[in-house]
Amino acid sequence: MTLQINVSEMKRVRLFEIAGRVDSVNANEFGAALDEAVQDGKRNVVLDLGGVEYMSSAGLREMVRVLKQLRREGGDLRLAAPSERVQEVLELAGLDAIFEIYPTQVEAVGSF
Repeated sequence: MTLQINVSEMKRVRLFEIAGRVDSVNANEFGAALDEAVQDGKRNVVLDLGGVEYMSSAGLREMVRVLKQLRREGGDLRLAAPSERVQEVLELAGLDAIFEIYPTQVEAVGSF
């Protein structure tokens, strides 16, 4: 399955619903979509990762890069409903301690 990114606005939050595979082939596309939110002045971003079946280190790097950028500007990037495989990858990489992870999209958006 190819990468699908659905973007919507919810209150003060830009919500990204990600589905498919985030790998070295499309990590730049994934990062560019996130960068667009930052360039538009959005400081609060939620990534719904429920539909992600695979996340490579390239995808994780993009998430960490944008997280740092948002935090420097007074915002944050939070994760919602990561699939079991993505949760595993986040834990193995130690990123579950860096990202705020919520079980549902509603809770992640509401955390802002």
